Order: sequence, then structure tokens, then C-alpha cells
Amino acid sequence: MSEQKFSGAPQSLSIAPASISGHGLLAGRTAVITAAAGTGIGSATARRLLEEGADVVVSDWHERRLTETAELLAKEFPERRVGAVVCDVRDTAQVNQLLADAAAELGRIDIMVNNAGLGGETPVVDMTDEQWDQVLDITLTGTFRCTRAALGYFRGAGHGGVIVNNASVLGWRAQHGQAHYAAAKAGVMALTRCSAVEAAEFGVRINAVAPSIARHPFLDKVSSTELLDSLSEREAFGRAAEPWEVAATIAMLASDYTSYLTGEVVSVSSQRA
Repeated sequence: MSEQKFSGAPQSLSIAPASISGHGLLAGRTAVITAAAGTGIGSATARRLLEEGADVVVSDWHERRLTETAELLAKEFPERRVGAVVCDVRDTAQVNQLLADAAAELGRIDIMVNNAGLGGETPVVDMTDEQWDQVLDITLTGTFRCTRAALGYFRGAGHGGVIVNNASVLGWRAQHGQAHYAAAKAGVMALTRCSAVEAAEFGVRINAVAPSIARHPFLDKVSSTELLDSLSEREAFGRAAEPWEVAATIAMLASDYTSYLTGEVVSVSSQRA
């Protein structure tokens, strides 16, 4: 056998690669993704799951952005089914309705991606109860509501499934002004571990991703360029992740490639701590 030779210099890790094509990892599966409107990890995840062969229902509280996202994805993937359901994860009734509507539209649910979260930058000494409660309610309790609803569905469906939560490296790292968000994401990690133990009897695996920083236009709009540049430069590659790089890891966790993995938090970062 001749030795394969490669020519040219390796691509620098500081340069974000182009998104890879799908490999059919989720062919025939169906998925629900929360906070999937716009330009961030949620919409990137919906696109990646479609690229891997899944049909999807995207959800978000912002109806206009959600409709635009669903229409764009449906046009990009005409061979796949793309549904949209407005849902505010702060409302239990809306979360329960999301699962019911998605199951009706797709016929069944195989994958639930809990992506909804809210950040902010406020030192503890200046943080109000309302700021703390809002971040915890959306980021942690919202993930709980969606996990509870998904497990209720899977328990009755009898065919098993996968839940993937979006945590953050701030569940491990300390960062100024992020106590509420970090506490919420650490809670998502604990929720992932404990619910995974309970979900095993339903044939359900639950894992989480913990991105460091995934930069996209909406994040640039709501955060200072100086802060985002600083956070990006601290990463080992000297850059932020592309949203698709996080989404690709979510797709892997949703696939049979991780059939023995549950209760784990996978850091999508060039350095964990």
C-alpha cells in the first residue's frame, strides 16, 4: 500500500473553517429546537440537523424572526419538513403546547434541543432581583420546563429519544458581571446529569454542550465589540467558535455515534477552564 501524501501547509486553527457537509447522521429523525430564530446557535442547529437528514420544528418567542427563519430553512431544504411554533419557555402551558404541536406536525419527536437562554452583564452588588430572576427563569427553569415536557412525551411514546441542552463554559469559568448567567448554566449542567439518570428508563439520553463563545451578528449587536474581541482572543485558537461548530457537536450528541453517552457536558471550546 502506498503512503498517502499531503501537500501544502496545514490550515491555521485561528481561521474558522467552512461548514462541513452533512453525512446523514440523523436521517429519518425528527427534532424540536428552542430559541431557533435569528443568527445564533439555535438556527445553526436547525440547519445542521436538516443537513444531517432530520425534519425539524423550530421555536422561539419572537414570531417575526421565527417565521423568517422557518421560511429560509424550508427554502434551503425543500426535501425536508420544517415547522414553526411560537413558544415562550417561561410559560409552562406554551412549552407543553410546543411538544404537542411538534408531535402532531412531525408524527413523532426523536430529538429535543433546549437552546433558550438569556445573558447580561451586571455585577452582583448592582444586580436587582428582577435581573437575577429573569436570567434564571429563561436559562435554567426554561430548560427544566422543556426537559419535563419532553420526558413526558417520551415516557408515553415508548420509542426513546435524545435531549441536548445548551449550557456554557461559564458553568465552570468565572467571569465578571456574569454571576446570574453562570449560576443558571451551572444549573443546566446539574439538571442534565440528574435528569439523565431518571430518563434512562424511558430509553432517553440527555447530554449538554458547553460553548465558550460563538460569535454571530445578533451577539455583536447586543454586546460590546471590545468585550467580544477580548473573550475571543483568550481562546487557545485566538478566535470565537462559529455557530455551526457548536451545532455540529449538538448533532453528534443527537446521533447514534454517542449511543452510550448520557449525563455528560461536552465543552465546545479550545480550552475548558
